[in-house]
Amino acid sequence: MPFQNSSSRSRRHNLIVTGIMALLVILVVVVVLAAVLSPGREENTSSDVRQWSGNGTTKHLREIILGRCYNYITTVNPELKDKDCLNIWEELQHAFIYKHPCNMQEEDYQPLKNLASHSVPCSKSLFWSKTNDLVHRYTKANRDFFTLEDTLLGYIADRLTWCGSVTSPGIDYISCPEWKDCDSNPVTLFWKMASKMFAETACGTVQVMLNGSLEAGAFKNNSFFGGIEIFHLNPEKVSTMQIWLMNDVDGPQRDSCTGHSITTLTNILKSRKINATCENNYRPVQFLQCASYPDHSTCKFCS
Repeated sequence: MPFQNSSSRSRRHNLIVTGIMALLVILVVVVVLAAVLSPGREENTSSDVRQWSGNGTTKHLREIILGRCYNYITTVNPELKDKDCLNIWEELQHAFIYKHPCNMQEEDYQPLKNLASHSVPCSKSLFWSKTNDLVHRYTKANRDFFTLEDTLLGYIADRLTWCGSVTSPGIDYISCPEWKDCDSNPVTLFWKMASKMFAETACGTVQVMLNGSLEAGAFKNNSFFGGIEIFHLNPEKVSTMQIWLMNDVDGPQRDSCTGHSITTLTNILKSRKINATCENNYRPVQFLQCASYPDHSTCKFCS
């Protein structure tokens, strides 16, 4: 057999080196693709460092929103059966995904509002401030009244959190801004939009349930009710607001219908041509409170 010359050996060496380099390139590409396409990627942000004070976007947000929406239009309020839940979710997501969570505008939710808004029967709108648990126990027991959380938008979003991220995957699951971080965050702007809508659709006689056991007073100008909702009531549609001032059964009774904060509220309403009435410890709601404190002296209605 003749000996191979140096040129032939060099070519074979070069082919081997080239093959090894190609294999290395392929291996790197496979590793990168595996990392990008691995399960659960969509619920991670580009960084695991918390940027904001609040909790991150609620996990499985899409599934929760869709499930609540379908339940609402099927069993809670079948009159809204023609609402498009998938479209509602897509408009909610579109409002905040891939956006900086402190640079949102309330107008970002306008398409969602157009899709999900609906009327509330006259004289059935029930507003509230600092009575979250009690007011919703009442509306569950008395289906004649609607709080914001009993409307479609309020129902699907209650107690959920979401915010966007300018980096992939466009949603921050680690942390989201609260009011103290910035007041233009997605959740705050959502509830501002929903609160305005709820107030604007109210008609007839409306109700508000306030907490008379608060040290700072039952009515606060900077609450969603005090700062947004009462100023979006339409005096041409709303004639009267009934104030139900509820004190905690086992707590202090710091406010009353003749107190300073309620006087402030009634004056605001009257300046907007809306009549106001007030009742201390509205009896039907107090019965509900007493279900938890049956032996309390306040709950002994009969001698």
